[in-house]
Amino acid sequence: MHQAAAVFLLAFSAATQALDNGLMRTPPMGWLAWERFRCDIDCDNDPQNCINEVLFRDMADRLAEDGWRELGYVYVNIDDCWSSKTRDAKGRLQPDPKRFPGGIAKLARYVHDRGLKLGIYGDMGTYTCAGYPGTTLDTIETDAQTFAEWGIDMLKLDGCFSNSSVQEQGYPLMSKALNATDRPIGYSCSWPCYQGGLPPKVNYTILGEICNLWRNYGDIEDSWDSVLSIVDWFTDHQDIIQPAAGPGHWNDPDMLIIGDYGLSMDQSRSQMALWAIMAAPLFMSSDLRTINSGARAILQNKAAIAINQDPLGIQGRRLIKEKSGIDVFWRPLSNQASALVFFSRRTDMPYRYHTSLKALNYTKGTYMVYDVFSQKVQPMLKDTTDFVVSINPTGVVMWYVFPAQTVEAAFHA
Repeated sequence: MHQAAAVFLLAFSAATQALDNGLMRTPPMGWLAWERFRCDIDCDNDPQNCINEVLFRDMADRLAEDGWRELGYVYVNIDDCWSSKTRDAKGRLQPDPKRFPGGIAKLARYVHDRGLKLGIYGDMGTYTCAGYPGTTLDTIETDAQTFAEWGIDMLKLDGCFSNSSVQEQGYPLMSKALNATDRPIGYSCSWPCYQGGLPPKVNYTILGEICNLWRNYGDIEDSWDSVLSIVDWFTDHQDIIQPAAGPGHWNDPDMLIIGDYGLSMDQSRSQMALWAIMAAPLFMSSDLRTINSGARAILQNKAAIAINQDPLGIQGRRLIKEKSGIDVFWRPLSNQASALVFFSRRTDMPYRYHTSLKALNYTKGTYMVYDVFSQKVQPMLKDTTDFVVSINPTGVVMWYVFPAQTVEAAFHA
């Protein structure tokens, strides 16, 4: 009965979100090249890892054939270093002819034929961060139209080689230009991370009106220290940034590095859980052709994805920061459900954390609990019942929590 109830609730949540087909009404999911492949353009000597059309076709094949697409991972996103060093005779951006001989429009068709979407990278400045042609104020409309004609579904607009004045004008103008193409193109803005991520320099009300998602903080690196620094920044400033997120407009703590080189399995589960609780976009940046089974299982965890994709779209918060090195995060979900993450900052040994749902501000009642990563239903809990969770160093325990009467009512409806 308990296992069936958990499966029912997860399925119901997924069905609910599928009814809403607005643009990025839940955090976008997919694959992004940058962290794993950076700006490797040496296709002669490193053909498996260089930025070319073969890499993106390979990743599209993997998303379509290995179970990712059905879970929501639908974007195949090109990052920096895709373009030629010069614009064409008409002033348009153009792909590097040697590495993308078929052109971006043909690549988009390949991606679309597999039920996926293609994202591309630009920069609101003179040059991209890697020194390729940027989008200046006078080329915004041209670039937006070019992307639309190619069949692009998402634009990430970086902010290198520009200034606050150019960004203040350019990011809203690109939003307007993309909308004017009449093609639905998701818009990822790097604007806030170039302005420190916080008011008064960053106006999250304006961002929510012009961007579907935005980078608040610096680039992620392939290390646990990097993940932890991002989590710390987001939680330290949660009172400011948490209210800015919602359906169609998301805070973006950057890519998932699960399946690369820097994280243990416990740390990989931690990143997945914390990104899910933060309602973060889920863009993997690993080699899906060779990803190991442990990383795949974490990234394909249906309960973690359901929590991330919850249609209410409320970003979670850290409730408690214990002196023992344990943090507790909470996120409200649809159908009176919620998610809890018990996160250990410790590096010594598993820690037994004692608490109760009442101590975590849950209302009086009996609750059903599904452990996301063990994939097991836990014994029913009253709000006043003390319980213990054992959390591995740098690891998490993640729970999907819902009132027992919600499930009972659903079964008798």
